[in-house]
Amino acid sequence: MWAWFVRNTGVCRPCWAAVECDLSVCLSVRLSVCLSVVMAESGSQPRYHFIIFGASGFTGRFVLEEVARCAGEAREELRWAAAGRSRARLETALTQAAEALGKPELKTEVDIIVADVDDPESLAEMCKQAVIVLNCVGPYRFYGEPVVKACVENGAHCIDISGEPQFLESMQLNYDSQAAEKGVYVVGSCGFDSIPADMGVLYTRDQFKGTLTAVESFLTASMGPEGGCIHDGTWQSAVYGLADSDKLRSLRKKFSHKPLPVVGTRIKRRGALFYSDEIQQYAVPFMGADPSVVKRTQRFLSEEHQESPVQYGAYAGVGGVSSVMKLLFAGLMFFLLVKFSFGRKLLIKFPEFFSFGFFSKEGPTRKQMEGSSFRFAFYGEGYTEGQDPSQGKPNAKIRTLVQGPEAGYVATPIAMVQAAITILNEPDSLPEKGGVYTPGAAFAKTTLIDRLNKHGIQFSVL
Repeated sequence: MWAWFVRNTGVCRPCWAAVECDLSVCLSVRLSVCLSVVMAESGSQPRYHFIIFGASGFTGRFVLEEVARCAGEAREELRWAAAGRSRARLETALTQAAEALGKPELKTEVDIIVADVDDPESLAEMCKQAVIVLNCVGPYRFYGEPVVKACVENGAHCIDISGEPQFLESMQLNYDSQAAEKGVYVVGSCGFDSIPADMGVLYTRDQFKGTLTAVESFLTASMGPEGGCIHDGTWQSAVYGLADSDKLRSLRKKFSHKPLPVVGTRIKRRGALFYSDEIQQYAVPFMGADPSVVKRTQRFLSEEHQESPVQYGAYAGVGGVSSVMKLLFAGLMFFLLVKFSFGRKLLIKFPEFFSFGFFSKEGPTRKQMEGSSFRFAFYGEGYTEGQDPSQGKPNAKIRTLVQGPEAGYVATPIAMVQAAITILNEPDSLPEKGGVYTPGAAFAKTTLIDRLNKHGIQFSVL
């Protein structure tokens, strides 16, 4: 039956690209992947390559626009749909995208699927129609798991843009084995959190002539004359994430991980606030998901591929003295209020006030986004070829750069959509079995970095 299907359709991969099928591969590690997709709609292929879930949300609207831009770049015509809980809001999002892109056909040619995280049947029906679900509905700690569960159970790959370590790691704990059995790839943090950092470390390693042992990254952001801000969805994730930090520590104990081996000299941790000679401004430890995501990637590469793990330290520039004073005051208020229920309510209700305007319920304007950009500088050290990392201090250094447009709503959609296209077009370069992965674990052997370079997120050696 399987051979008949391949001969008569000419397709045999999750991306449904027309290829010559290697049955020996499909009947081994790829069989579960192919069968899950084939059976997703009563024996026929899924109706859509991509379904954007949460396409009418603030970030989802920009992901929708990015999919529309890239629709012609896949191997074949890209079939996609917009999904969410309100048909009216989805219609509005498509109308706005059509106007922004000058593509009036979006209003009539893109299908709409009504699905809600509180309605498991609607999620299941959505996932049965998709090769890949691009999940833009957050905060993920509240709304993410039902989507992952529906994707795994119904054979759809799932990617998200979560920057919430507790959600990301709990999905690995709860769904990795089931996803592997189903041949489903669940790849979290495929936005600004944490593709630039995770793939940046791998890029630095691959460009280093020898054994790279440690990397420090320094993030800086710039804004144009219009200024800038971040939508309060990210603020909410930070509030609830810090409030639940004890639960994250408890969750990590359930993995029973052994400490990763330290190769070469142990990396020195910086202080809570310090002046960075690397970026010529004050800096603080980066509070997002990047450190945990990079560490999970390094663990996967070490345990599954016996690659030498890279130590990682992540920092963010905060500017000069005046910026430091604002940060200290806002940070103190944040840490005091987040401990109590009423304090969290205040933080959620008045994000602009407590963040000095850095977060807002309206989010940035398009003008603000056009004038903003980000820059990740990676400083790596290690041992040249032929040198023994167990003997002496590192004797070589490398500096790389990842830079791109506004982080939250320009770079994030680019990263998410290129990650999805990579899954669609390069299934043989993904890990051999399905599972819950970080970007670096999923895409280490793919051309994702090349794709990002072509779409405005640049990786380079300095």
